[in-house]
Amino acid sequence: MFYGLSKFIKNILPKKLFYRSLIIVTAPILILQITISIVFFDSLWIKTNKGMTRSLVSEVYTFIEAYKNEKDYNKQKLTDLYYQNFDLNIKYLEDQTIPNLQQERWFSPIDRTLRRELKSKFNEYWFDSTTYKDTIILKINYNNGILQFSIPKSRVTNSSARIFALWITLPAFLLIFIAMVFLKNQTKPIVNLAKAAEKFGKGEIVQEFRPSGALEIRMAAYEFDRMRKRITKQLTQRSEMLSGISHDLRTPLTRLKLQLAFLKDKNISKKMSEDIDEMEKMLNEYLQFSKSQFKENYETFLINDLLKNIIDKYNNNKIKLYAEKKIFFDGRINSIRRCINNLIDNALKYGTNIDIILNKSVSNININIEDDGPGIAKEERLNVLKPFYKIDKSRNETKSSVGLGLSIASDIIKSHGGNIVLEQSPKNGLRVKISLPF
Repeated sequence: MFYGLSKFIKNILPKKLFYRSLIIVTAPILILQITISIVFFDSLWIKTNKGMTRSLVSEVYTFIEAYKNEKDYNKQKLTDLYYQNFDLNIKYLEDQTIPNLQQERWFSPIDRTLRRELKSKFNEYWFDSTTYKDTIILKINYNNGILQFSIPKSRVTNSSARIFALWITLPAFLLIFIAMVFLKNQTKPIVNLAKAAEKFGKGEIVQEFRPSGALEIRMAAYEFDRMRKRITKQLTQRSEMLSGISHDLRTPLTRLKLQLAFLKDKNISKKMSEDIDEMEKMLNEYLQFSKSQFKENYETFLINDLLKNIIDKYNNNKIKLYAEKKIFFDGRINSIRRCINNLIDNALKYGTNIDIILNKSVSNININIEDDGPGIAKEERLNVLKPFYKIDKSRNETKSSVGLGLSIASDIIKSHGGNIVLEQSPKNGLRVKISLPF
């Protein structure tokens, strides 16, 4: 039971820190205001209203008792006296009766209190507190007619209630507004830190990131900035090392090619040339793997056009594109091009017919690349995404590969905050399912 209640409360609470902090600040203020209002309404306003109404009804009762004694008092003089001293306008309406329909507003504290006090003094009465804004009309049977009392509403209501409500409401809203301003300033550094971390996680260049906010937030921001610089330095060193190794090895390979050209045994020369070509291919893939980690600026581009340009360069009618309406994406266009090229090269290496399907869901851009090759066993699909992992024996032994194509593609997609999954295609080959957030 408590678990279900806790889960329900978590579901209805806002997810953002700003709104949660706002609830923490405003909830006590609102509860305090409501409590004070209820206490004031119960202990002061209702009791004061009740006392004022009881006093008014007693005055009306006293007037009627005195009005009956025609020998001792002059009726008109008594009426004028009540008007001057109690602000009651009284008229005797002969041959009239109390209206049958009585407007009863049970939600009105004034009407409830007035009805309760009149019932204790009179058997037949009628009053109207809605027709006139500042006046209550009260009618009571008297002999062959009725006595009509025009009573100011100020006689039964406390005017300080509205002032109290105004003074208690305006400061509450002012405090909430001030709290919102301060909370906005306090949560802004956290939001900036989260955005910087998201950009860095996607491989974007984080420029002019300055830690700000409270001491704890500054400490977290400083540590993030130091970590970002260390990771960037390591990636740069690794890329430079791979680039240097690749460059240094190209020179002796070129000399070997020149020396092979002078060999008289063409059979041996051919085999050694093939080995050298394979070594150059491996070096190129190593270099491509290192370049996949280099920083590249984000830009908005039409992904439909990118896929179409890539397919056109292959000049292969076996590669077909099925795309929805124009889909824009914000990312590193050269990296995405390299990723798609690697996946298409891999599909062409082991298959003949390739389908590229582009569509858009609620929050993702989906790209599926399907081939009709031998596919990849289910237990090997996660392994092939690792660098330098090869399963040529299960697919095609005649095809040489370093084992970096799928790894590079996976790194590029994940650096954009997306995901890549390998499945069996409807063609019984391999389906590479890419999901990119937008």
